[in-house]
Order: sequence, then structure tokens, then C-alpha cells
Amino acid sequence: MQKKSTDKLKIAMIGHKRVPSREGGVEIVVEELATRMLEQGHEVTCYNRRGNHVSGKEFDDGLDKLKEHKGIKLKSVPTIEKKGLAAMSSSFFAAVAAAFGKYDVVHFHAEGPCAMLWIPKLFGKICIATVHGLDHQRAKWGKFAKAYIMLGEKVAVRFADEIIVLSEGVQNYFKETYGIETKFIPNGVNRPERVEAKLIIEKYGLYGDDFLCFLARLVPEKGLIYLIDAFKQVKTDKKLVIAGGSSDTDDFMQELMKRAKGDSRIIFTGFVQGQMLEELYSNAYLYTLPSDLEGMPLSLLEAMSYGNCCVVSDIVECTEVVEDKAVIFKKSNVEDLRDKLQELCDNPEIVKSYALKSADFICKKYNWDDVVKHTLILYKKSNT
Repeated sequence: MQKKSTDKLKIAMIGHKRVPSREGGVEIVVEELATRMLEQGHEVTCYNRRGNHVSGKEFDDGLDKLKEHKGIKLKSVPTIEKKGLAAMSSSFFAAVAAAFGKYDVVHFHAEGPCAMLWIPKLFGKICIATVHGLDHQRAKWGKFAKAYIMLGEKVAVRFADEIIVLSEGVQNYFKETYGIETKFIPNGVNRPERVEAKLIIEKYGLYGDDFLCFLARLVPEKGLIYLIDAFKQVKTDKKLVIAGGSSDTDDFMQELMKRAKGDSRIIFTGFVQGQMLEELYSNAYLYTLPSDLEGMPLSLLEAMSYGNCCVVSDIVECTEVVEDKAVIFKKSNVEDLRDKLQELCDNPEIVKSYALKSADFICKKYNWDDVVKHTLILYKKSNT
């Protein structure tokens, strides 16, 4: 099929849970891309999963019924709400709909949904895949789910017109495993306004600079076991706030609660968004992300954009982001994490020195407008 050049594109986004949502980094990326592409005159449709928010029905807010968000067209597709089947079923129905839709580009997000990329490709669509991380390595997935995710990876390699990756580590993986070149386009971040503590005072008795913060999905690869074990050994009056919802990981959530039992300094907030999220970022003493595995951690970019001192594991996906502007500890090493946290709790001047540099550094390095520009270049190149 002959491709044709066009200034204004019709784009379909597939693979996220839903827009608008903060259920995960993929959802944030899709909304940021779609919003900015729309501002440039392109037409964007996001295929949302039907069903409940992964962190509880109280966050649903009638999302299935939304037809539009900030000018983005929203279409909800049938979804089997069972672990391992939600992404598979929703991406299948979305891929079929996109195949018959009048789109110039169909953009798949995450490895699992890419298993359906061949469907719109069969109908002559330009198909782009963004690999947000090597999802088959995530501990929450069983044997079948991991095999399916690997299938998605292989389908993307074979059929995608372009593959976007978010880190140099993943770029090297595709080069070494499949011998192919991918496009490295990292995520962006917006510069926020810091806000005063209000809700967190009322709900948790947190006034600012009196808590350490973890804010991400509560899944095994985020290193929460190490964080809890390390923090329980830190001598400080500061709290540890663990903010985030579970994602097919309720058993793991129970394990975390059990592990934290007996230390009243540890607070679990559950899923947060809006003002509560802004207050936690704005008023934390420091932010920590002790992950074993990441794609490109948007929560880390956000934490730095608020001017936080950050403590991260030495995996390449984190060290590439922070360079020398954060405190780094040895992955999976409880003792090293404990020592770093203790030093920072004892020396607020060190925390302040990192905090002063973080926002300017991260907002200059990662810009959503640059991400959109380079993504649209790929779209248009594939359409000519």
C-alpha cells in the first residue's frame, strides 16, 4: 500500500488503561502526547479499557462514559477484568477497531498490547510501538502472561514500522537480542508549582519535611521490601509515606502491610492523585525509588521536578535519569539503602544541596514538547 504525506494526522493510541488516569506511567505518557499533538492540529483517539480502576471503584468517576477529554476522542473497548486478560482483551478489540478506522498512525504502548499490532498492520496502517520497559521481567506476571508479553515484543520487532524505547538500556537490549535499531525518545516532565501542606496535615498529620516519600505502583519490582526493611532500621522521627495503588498485586500489598507492622512511622495512603499527590511531592523531606526494574520512571522525573532530593537504586534506568543529581545506592542492598537514608536524615544540609539542583536539571533535560516533536517526526517519516 502506498503511503502518503500529510501535515495533519489521524492517530490512534492503544495499550494504556484509560485517559485521563494516573494508574501508571503509560497513561500519563499517552495523555501528554495526545494533548500536545492535538494542540498542533492532529486528531487523536485513545482506546480506553472498560471496567474498574485498578486501585478501586472510588476512582472510576464514570470514565467508561467519557467520549472526550481535552479534545482527545475517547473510545471504550470491551475488557475481561481478570489478571493477565485485561490488557490482552482490550488491546485486541482496540486493534480491530483501529484496523477499520480512518487512521494514519496506530501507536501501541507497552509490550503486551503489541501482540495485537499485526491486526491494523494487516489493513495497511502505519504502526508505531513504544516499549515502556521490559515487562516480561516484572515479578507480578505468571508463566502464561510472561510468554504473552514476549510474544508482543516479537510482534513489535517483526511488524512495527518504528519501535520507540525510553532508555539506552532497553535500546541495547533490542540491538543485542534482535539486531535491530530502535528510536530512543525518553519521557518528559512538566515544571509544577509547589503547594503548601493542607490535606496531608488533616489526614496524616504531615506538615512538611517530616516524611520520606515513595510514590509509585505497589509492585514487587519497585523494591518496597528493601525500603521497609531499611527504614525500620533508620533512627529518625520522620515518617515513611508509601503512596500508590496495587496493580494485580493484592497479595503483595498484604505482604507489605505485614512487613511494616510494628512501626507506626510507616504510612500507607493507597492510590493518590490531584491535590494530595501535589502536596506529597511538594512537602517531602526526600523521595526514594528503590526499584530493581524500571522502564523510565515518570514518578522520579516528577519528584525531581518538584525540587526533591531523590534516593534511587543503581539500575541504569534510574542512573541515566539522575546522573550525579541524586543519591544512589546498590540495588537490592538493604544495608546500603539504610545507611544512605540515615545519613540524609542526619544531615539536612546534604538533602538541601541535592534539592536545590534537581528541578532545573530535570526540567531542562526532559521536555514533553521535545518528546512530541521527535515522535511526530517518526510518524511523518513512516507516512511518506
